[in-house]
Amino acid sequence: MFLSKYNNPKKLTKRVPFGGICVTMSGGQVRKKILEVLGAAGKPVNLGEIAQKIGIGTSSTMGYLLGLIKAKYVSVPQKHYYTITNLGKQALSLPKFDRKLALNILSSVPFEKAFHFHIGINQYLGVYANSLNDFCDKIQKIDLKSIAFHLPRKDFELWLRGLGDLELAEKMELIRGMGLSGEDLRKKVYETVKSRCEELAEFAK
Repeated sequence: MFLSKYNNPKKLTKRVPFGGICVTMSGGQVRKKILEVLGAAGKPVNLGEIAQKIGIGTSSTMGYLLGLIKAKYVSVPQKHYYTITNLGKQALSLPKFDRKLALNILSSVPFEKAFHFHIGINQYLGVYANSLNDFCDKIQKIDLKSIAFHLPRKDFELWLRGLGDLELAEKMELIRGMGLSGEDLRKKVYETVKSRCEELAEFAK
């Protein structure tokens, strides 16, 4: 398991926010969860927010963060804010960013490889997105039923993986587990994709 040489053999009990269930995670699992949170955020995250999402205290979270910083999986762009590094992304099996990858992800695809929006089986809306930026625009306007239909089926994730954006696909997977609905779900998907488009555009310059 990745980060194994930094693992603490001690176990900790983490309270899962759904159902009040307590589960036990190893140090390596906690570190992986921290990297997933930072990877999904796509921007620097403060200590309190990380601790809240992981479900452990800030002092314990800080201890794990220090280990990740030492391993160069996490960086500190400003005081009390943390972000995942390229090495951290590689630890999560996410590809390292470069200009070529960014340009490839942002490029348009032919009609047959575009994302076609449905609200149900055989219920095509006649709307499609042929690029990541186009997808971002369409998410703002598309019928909410379409987002609610596609997200649980992992359709967004599969299409994004087809574009070569494994990192954004991972973020969609995390959004699936948040239990959002309605406009809250639309907003989260849109903001996540928009942030990614802006990030890719910077790398593509």
